[in-house]
Amino acid sequence: MIYYLSLGSNMGDRENNLRKAVSFLRSIGDIKKISSVYETTPVSMNHGYDNFYNIVICMKIWLTPDILLSKIKRFEESMGRDIKNSHNLSRKIDIDILMADDIIFNEKDLVIPHKEMVNRAFVLIPLNEIAPGLKHPVYSKTVRDLLKRLKTDETIIKIKDLCLY
Repeated sequence: MIYYLSLGSNMGDRENNLRKAVSFLRSIGDIKKISSVYETTPVSMNHGYDNFYNIVICMKIWLTPDILLSKIKRFEESMGRDIKNSHNLSRKIDIDILMADDIIFNEKDLVIPHKEMVNRAFVLIPLNEIAPGLKHPVYSKTVRDLLKRLKTDETIIKIKDLCLY
């Protein structure tokens, strides 16, 4: 199954945190594409939090969405994230499943496509970089079209000199 994942970090060594997450993901699947790194202002968080480093990854994984989510949560916890109490707090790593092929998955702990992805420039901009023609299975719009329609006050800066390969 082809997955698109969003990774973010705003605590500690953000670049190294992303590197660790990429290494973890390589251990469970085949990474096909990685976007550039973007520095972004926090969304849905109080003022005073550090900016995030964000990337989007396309990868092939032979796991069901619920098993992938379980592995991701265990990895996030191993990086020090309090899964139950860190939703709007700083974190070393946050990995979200954005899309999985063209499936629609709606369970208590996981919704695919990610319900907020269409409202977040920090997701759509790097996703557009690696998959502009990817079609959202609910809205039937490409990532490129979703990005064109997005209205946001997020500040996003592409960081060209970071390489996560």
